[in-house]
Amino acid sequence: MTTRQPNQDEVHFSPSFVHRLYFSNDVLGNDHEILANVLEPSDDRPARVQFWLDEHVARAQPDLRAKIRAFAAKYPSRIKLAGNVQVVVGGEAVKNDIHILERMLKVFNAANLDRRSYVVVIGGGAVLDAVGFAAAIAHRGLRLVRLPTTTLGQADSGVGVKNGVNLFGKKNWLGAFAVPWAVINDTALLATLPDRDFICGFSEAVKVSLLKEPALFDTLCELAPRVRERDLDAALPVIRASAEWHRRHITLGGDPFEALEARPLDFGHWSAHKLEAMTEFQLRHGEAVAIGLAIDTVYSAMALGLPEADAERVLGCLRDLGFTLEHPILNDTETLFRGLEEFRQHLGGRLTLTMLRGVGAPIDVHEIDAGKMREAIARFACEKAPVSTGRKAGSGSRA
Repeated sequence: MTTRQPNQDEVHFSPSFVHRLYFSNDVLGNDHEILANVLEPSDDRPARVQFWLDEHVARAQPDLRAKIRAFAAKYPSRIKLAGNVQVVVGGEAVKNDIHILERMLKVFNAANLDRRSYVVVIGGGAVLDAVGFAAAIAHRGLRLVRLPTTTLGQADSGVGVKNGVNLFGKKNWLGAFAVPWAVINDTALLATLPDRDFICGFSEAVKVSLLKEPALFDTLCELAPRVRERDLDAALPVIRASAEWHRRHITLGGDPFEALEARPLDFGHWSAHKLEAMTEFQLRHGEAVAIGLAIDTVYSAMALGLPEADAERVLGCLRDLGFTLEHPILNDTETLFRGLEEFRQHLGGRLTLTMLRGVGAPIDVHEIDAGKMREAIARFACEKAPVSTGRKAGSGSRA
């Protein structure tokens, strides 16, 4: 028996990253030091900082640009604004137009930003994704500080290391992994978020609790009606727990840049991403994730032994949060099924989906029973478009 000799041509190494996650009540007001402290001066020169603002947020909070300027004025020796506050289209539209990405890069270049400069982006998840991608590819990486203004951004996407835009009709086809310099989850920035968008982040909280912490899922089921009514005493601890679980998975899970087969935090997402595109992004990401979770939960009960009582609890929790799980687009099963192959292609290798054997007991599967999946999807198909979620309309940042 021969012993395999080590391959001297291969050297394994691990780069060192720092993931900074802070929580504040009014980051551009009384808690301004939290933001100031992450904007480190370089070589005894003030930190050069460029702010990017989601147009939905700018419209809902018209005093925000003045607050940004007042914040910088508090630290004249430490912070220098690199040009005007930049306002960018909000919602999925920012990710669907490649020319917006080009404009961002032109603004970076005109301001002479470099790797020690900061881009501070204030907005919903889509704006964080798009500005984050521009920052990741400019000079191979500017320092990005995210201030998510949606519950979805604060509970999930704003904490992650993914950035990207949509291309070829596919979600996040163009993107990069880049660890943000800092993430600040601020309560005041959620104040003007419409109710429909407020609940969106909690589908991701349901997801991570089902995968990681049964006790958190129990808490979510109990608090769901209060969260739906925007009771911050109920909602904020859930957002924080979800954010910390996502960061823990990224920093301690062993696969922050998704080089392995499985993407456990994408439970329910194979169909969610396709549903967004199929509805021309009329479905918010959080709403599509809620439907995706419902489909995969029912499938897990039918095919993988998830107790029926647990499956019903998941559906009840999502509905108590305010999500509508039925949608007529689900009648187009053939188009939806293409999402499976697109999901596989996005990662490469064989198809790998995370499903549930129980609450807190995920399982990776590499093939599905198409008949049972069709049956699971059919449970949520309907003839008429659902009534929009949430109690009040208005402008605000979108997930």
